[in-house]
Amino acid sequence: MGDMANSTVDFYPKNQRRELNHAGGFGCTLSELRSLMELRGAEAIQKVQEAYTDVSGLCRRLKTSPTEGISDNTADLEKRRQIYGQNLIPPKKPKTFLQLVWEALQDVTLIILEIAAIISLGLAFYAPPGEESEACGNVASGGENEGESEAGWIEGAAILLSVICVVLVTAFNDWSKEKQFRGLQSRIEQEQKFTVIRNGQQVQIPVSELVVGDIAQVKYGDLLPADGVLIQGNDLKIDESSLTGESDHVRKSVDKDPMLLSGTHVMEGSGRMVVTAVGVNSQTGIIFTLLGAGGEEEEKKDKKAKKQDGAVAMEMQPLKSAEGGEMEEREKKKTSVPKKEKSVLQGKLTKLAVQIGKAGLVMSAITVIILVLYFVIETFVIAGRTWLAECTPVYVQYFVKFFIIGVTVLVVAVPEGLPLAVTISLAYSVKKMMKDNNLVRHLDACETMGNATAICSDKTGTLTTNRMTVVQSYMGDTHYKEAPDPSNLTPKTLDLLVHAIAINSAYTTKILPPEKEGGLPRQVGNKTECALLGFVVGLQRDYQPVREQIPEEKLYKVYTFNSVRKSMSTVTCMPDGGYRLFSKGASEIVLKKCTNILNSNGELRSFRPRDRDEMVRKVIEPMACDGLRTICIAYRDFPAGKEPDWDNENDIVIDLTCIAVVGIEDPVRPEVPDAIRKCQRAGITVRMVTGDNINTARAIAAKCGIIQPGEDFLCLEGKEFNRRIRNEKGEIEQERLDKIWPKLRVLARSSPTDKHTLVKGIIDSTIGDQRQVVAVTGDGTNDGPALKKADVGFAMGIAGTDVAKEASDIILTDDNFSSIVKAVMWGRNVYDSISKFLQFQLTVNVVAVIVAFTGACITQDSPLKAVQMLWVNLIMDTFASLALATEPPTEALLLRKPYGRNKPLISRTMMKNILGHAVYQLTIIFTLLFVGEVFFDIDSGRNAPLHSPPSEHYTIIFNTFVMMQLFNEINARKIHGERNVFNGIFGNPIFCSIVLGTFGIQIVIVQFGGKPFSCSPLNTEQWLWCLFVGVGELVWGQVIAAIPTSQLKCLKEAGHGPSKDEITDEEMAEDEEEIDHAERELRRGQILWFRGLNRIQTQIRVVKAFRSSLYGGLEKPDTKTSIHNFMTTPEFLINDYIHNIPLIDDTDVEESECPPRRCFRASPPPSPNKNNNAIDSGIYLSTVVSKTPTSSSSPVSPLHSMETSL
Repeated sequence: MGDMANSTVDFYPKNQRRELNHAGGFGCTLSELRSLMELRGAEAIQKVQEAYTDVSGLCRRLKTSPTEGISDNTADLEKRRQIYGQNLIPPKKPKTFLQLVWEALQDVTLIILEIAAIISLGLAFYAPPGEESEACGNVASGGENEGESEAGWIEGAAILLSVICVVLVTAFNDWSKEKQFRGLQSRIEQEQKFTVIRNGQQVQIPVSELVVGDIAQVKYGDLLPADGVLIQGNDLKIDESSLTGESDHVRKSVDKDPMLLSGTHVMEGSGRMVVTAVGVNSQTGIIFTLLGAGGEEEEKKDKKAKKQDGAVAMEMQPLKSAEGGEMEEREKKKTSVPKKEKSVLQGKLTKLAVQIGKAGLVMSAITVIILVLYFVIETFVIAGRTWLAECTPVYVQYFVKFFIIGVTVLVVAVPEGLPLAVTISLAYSVKKMMKDNNLVRHLDACETMGNATAICSDKTGTLTTNRMTVVQSYMGDTHYKEAPDPSNLTPKTLDLLVHAIAINSAYTTKILPPEKEGGLPRQVGNKTECALLGFVVGLQRDYQPVREQIPEEKLYKVYTFNSVRKSMSTVTCMPDGGYRLFSKGASEIVLKKCTNILNSNGELRSFRPRDRDEMVRKVIEPMACDGLRTICIAYRDFPAGKEPDWDNENDIVIDLTCIAVVGIEDPVRPEVPDAIRKCQRAGITVRMVTGDNINTARAIAAKCGIIQPGEDFLCLEGKEFNRRIRNEKGEIEQERLDKIWPKLRVLARSSPTDKHTLVKGIIDSTIGDQRQVVAVTGDGTNDGPALKKADVGFAMGIAGTDVAKEASDIILTDDNFSSIVKAVMWGRNVYDSISKFLQFQLTVNVVAVIVAFTGACITQDSPLKAVQMLWVNLIMDTFASLALATEPPTEALLLRKPYGRNKPLISRTMMKNILGHAVYQLTIIFTLLFVGEVFFDIDSGRNAPLHSPPSEHYTIIFNTFVMMQLFNEINARKIHGERNVFNGIFGNPIFCSIVLGTFGIQIVIVQFGGKPFSCSPLNTEQWLWCLFVGVGELVWGQVIAAIPTSQLKCLKEAGHGPSKDEITDEEMAEDEEEIDHAERELRRGQILWFRGLNRIQTQIRVVKAFRSSLYGGLEKPDTKTSIHNFMTTPEFLINDYIHNIPLIDDTDVEESECPPRRCFRASPPPSPNKNNNAIDSGIYLSTVVSKTPTSSSSPVSPLHSMETSL
């Protein structure tokens, strides 16, 4: 492929004929276009001029017109697809069902079970030789009955069956999740449309239908779907960091750098391009094929490949870029196989399961030891026998039996339903959240949302309807509170206004007639511009003729809107050779540049600073206090003659004449105030982060209920916010941020960087007892960093740009704030479902283990037989996880505060319930075991002779046990000590059917189970007693609920999250996948810093050697403590490839021994020195490169020691 790309064809006329044949009638071959797209800047322009004279020459060769586009006939499109390929990158093969099964089998608890099952199966088929001779003694009187020995294999088989069930369910869940995910992805991809011109008409087509030769319209926020050459552009700036790793935006223009590449983001401006490469031939596609080449081999080498991929892509990449890794990351995202992340909940569960497993192991070991000792003492000490050789097999058989009892105890103790419960609960929630307009991209985001403590929301479109209308205006010295009558305005003012609005807005923005009769007109494109166009229509004028008179190609210069300018300006040529500039933007910004204003006769009068202050006071502030966005519309004329320097924007957009100031209303969504009230009740702080004027923002915040009168809150503008959080050197200090964010409710006139700084500051803050969990909503390209940084990022499904969706965890398909509240509810519900399941499961476990343990020790035989235990285990586990994990959420979930990240899974209330119910169940079972035969007047099942049929006595114990579990399952529906356990039980049909189903199967097992289940049929009276004792569980539950938890100080909680020290390297790596735009600016200063640091590093080595001998080289990885660790995404990795780092003397690092990745990625030290920015900025350079691979895995940062010396 490389050769093909490099073999540039010499362009001579004699070659032309051959080329034409190649290209099937088109004037360019595929390889020609590919080699063209690998050039940049001046080279590219030179190549276009040599080969095609200019871009329109290229269009002619591709049989397309720069203005009309290609014709829309199918044959032509098909031919283009055949020659130049389709705009599809083949997705990575999904995992097969078997691979998923294999993955599910890796679960620790399942592995323990498998081993236990295989051992017990093996032992069941092991028939010891030699009959029992008298000499060996027939000791253990409760020996195996013949039913057990015949049914010995059932137990092992049943365990294996339960494992198979769990594995299949898990694998099926994963598979359907993946399938859903792919379906969802293809849905997202189909929804991603792009505007092209065909037959002179603008049409929106799905990205996959783009062909070479299409003329595509590019605008702010687009993710370019194919490579192309710019035909016409207005102030176009592209973020090419995804391809080149350079974070600075690249200016594109027809005469300087016309090459547009797929996978890059339009950050500003607009334009048109001719598509020259699609799919696998585009730049993204080429890199992707490099990464995907040899897919199968790659699977095998996957571990290795991770490190090498970056390098491969680097050598072979057509771009002269330093980054291969980033692209791979993005492509991985595109193929959208969700990365396996361990969420907080999964961390807690794994830990808990391991703890329970250990406890079970200890119990089973003790059981075996006691049984063996009991047997040995009874046989060899009390009976005084000697060990005879011929008796060995017999004794072995006894020991084997004891071992099986031990394994049974273990099997019962291990909660294999846990992984299943989590999977079911998450999968169920995600499915249901789709109905609530939440499209979950990362499964664990759903559960993290339940812990959210703060939501930073956009205003426009999320809290408001994003249907804007002009409701007030100020023109010709008059403040109109409703739409002005056109007859009151002078023709000159009206004409200027219509032109200023029609020309100085994106031509893609339109007002279309309503879809249904009597509906509102449809707004297409930028909503603010739609409001202005609507204003023109309201003045009984039409903007379309103006646009036809001055089409987009004729616009002389466009300064597009961006978050820095907060205004947009367009220059047009006047008939007399002069120029006219129209400008519109945030009123306080544009008015500062105005020196004149149109009076009531449409003539200019001077506009001095004091006039401006008066206007702000009398017009703008009252509008803003009504919650309106104020936009100022102005113009300026340039005389004919000397052409101004258009690139010097500050001299151009100045001395303006104000035409009008309009107030645009964006009404609050009717359901938002209620949703925000719910959030506040649930202990979630809602903050509004907006680019609007502070008065407007405050008015809207008050309407929504984000701020209440009489509260102590802060509303800040971006500038003021930055002034308060930065020190004299302009660096952000966490302590300063901590003084502000708890009270901050509204951040107005904020830049994307401010949003990111705020989110990062709240997350990194240590002032509360809990780390804050922050959710963020965003729709713009520039919200990407904040969405990535937040614990849960919500992107807008309708208004959101591709970039925002790519960075988010959940997509709100209706852009509505109240859907976020639903997400909180579902998240909390997942957590509660797991807790309910645990409460139930652990009660069963505790009771079963103790019964098996004591029973075995006292009567040498477990009252609950192995198969019965497994029925209890499998059915109670799997079914209960289904029943309890699918409880629908209730509004009551929003009445409590969030749990927080380190709250244990099992609260003290739950511990009280578990132990309380265990006491009741154990009392009943032991009563039945030791005096049951008297009570029921039946034969005792204890010490039954060999080969006796199953006894009624033990059957009653088994049946009672199951009945108690069934009724306790109803108790388990409430975990916060509520009294009414039946509340909402009929709202969950799954729960009801499972309880009734289990009851039905239990009847069948008892009445017809016979030998395999060691059951004998019971009569009606005995059944009623069993039921009575079961119902007693509900009564006992009320007794337990009456005991206040606060008085039981002795109860411990269990299931805390993994502690900081235990966070693994993988998680560290995941933590580092974040971007911090604010830090990019510091980069330049840092380079100088590092030159200095470099000198000091040699001295540090000595200190370091000294330290490592002290600490033995052990350093705990730091978890995000410092606000300045700018997380190393491949996009901004300074430390990815040594060869690109000019700031380090090569002599300092022994390159040969140092694999590129390891040299520089040392774990950041916990920094005591928060404001020392360069040290703390997360580019750590460790200089001592160890030659042994072992020690490099726990790198120690030399800068730590240096900080202390500094």
